[in-house]
Amino acid sequence: MTDYQTWERRTPRQRIVRYLMMLIVLVAAAISWQLLQIEYNYLGTAPTEFMDLVTRMYPPNVGYSGEIISPMIETIHIAILGTALAVLMSIPVALIGAENTTPNRLTFLLGKFIISASRSVNVIIWALVFVIVFGSGALAGTLAIAVRSIGFCSKLIAEAIEEIDPGQVEAIQATGANSVEAAIYAIVPQVKPALIGVSTYRWDINVRASTIIGFVGAGGIGVELNTSINFFAWQQVLTILLAILAIVIFSEVVSAYLRRKVR
Repeated sequence: MTDYQTWERRTPRQRIVRYLMMLIVLVAAAISWQLLQIEYNYLGTAPTEFMDLVTRMYPPNVGYSGEIISPMIETIHIAILGTALAVLMSIPVALIGAENTTPNRLTFLLGKFIISASRSVNVIIWALVFVIVFGSGALAGTLAIAVRSIGFCSKLIAEAIEEIDPGQVEAIQATGANSVEAAIYAIVPQVKPALIGVSTYRWDINVRASTIIGFVGAGGIGVELNTSINFFAWQQVLTILLAILAIVIFSEVVSAYLRRKVR
């Protein structure tokens, strides 16, 4: 009679380590929840407070709509210009951050550092920094959106560059082309679909981000929203929120359409 050995996906040691990791995660979550010291007494009054806020916000102040057209246009401009600047600046960062195009190990580490530094700081923090440097307004918002987006765009473009066909680059270099010409004629055409896709996706994200950076004075509709909240003009707040919802839906539709076109 033949004995068959039962196959198991993980060894006993791997199972023990897996269970220990799960236990550590659960303990960490429980400790974090305890340290938050959440007051559960507010849960009983939260529905009443929420309905009271909705009552004060409805109906929206339709007459106020004309006053937010200019801030909404400014918000869209911030998102577009910020994304365009981010894409332009992310291309050289991606080239030095990709293993197959970086000149040496030092530039590779520099590229990775720029990618990580940009992505690790929230857009609100960048907006605060640029408001301090350049003053309040659309310029600070545009630069905040751009700098925050560099890491996102560079990371995805660098990953696309690492997957290109090296044969095309070697063929261009064999004709006597330098590194810049090889990048323009051999690398860019191969990563063009990824570049367009990343740009449209990031623009979609930046439209949402542009609506909140105004809370720290970086221009856009967020300034009007913050002002209305401070003056308890709740009907104006609802009007602004509906306008933001409309522009976000529009950006989502446009972004999805463009991404389908580049596939």
